[in-house]
Amino acid sequence: MTEVAQPDIGVLAARVLFSVQRELYAGLAEQGFDDIQPRSGAVLAHLKREGIRASELSRLSGQHKQVIGTLIDDLERLGYVERRPDPADRRAKLICPAARGLLQMEAASSIMRGIEERHARALGEPEYTAFKNALGQVADLQRDTH
Repeated sequence: MTEVAQPDIGVLAARVLFSVQRELYAGLAEQGFDDIQPRSGAVLAHLKREGIRASELSRLSGQHKQVIGTLIDDLERLGYVERRPDPADRRAKLICPAARGLLQMEAASSIMRGIEERHARALGEPEYTAFKNALGQVADLQRDTH
């Protein structure tokens, strides 16, 4: 009898990512945020109420600065973000959530909380916490090797 190979970490991570994205963006669309796409998550997932620099968005998301710049332009045009001078360095800009962006952040947070609570119930709280910690460590290790 041949043993069935387990999917590798890339396949498993992609399954989780795409499934979570589908659920998140479907939920957002139901709440009126139907003008954003999963690629916008490279910005929206890391956006902070007080603002964040584009270079930091690039680092956190793993996307090139040019990609982040294009996404910021798109999100600014849609009313989700705005560029403001960085008080720490007037030459730099902070990417800040606009009113619509704050509403989207609240909606996304609620949807993600529901997803996480469902998985924590299914696996058990300690197991889910251990899983998230381990996944975070793997993500950090992988980012640091590239």
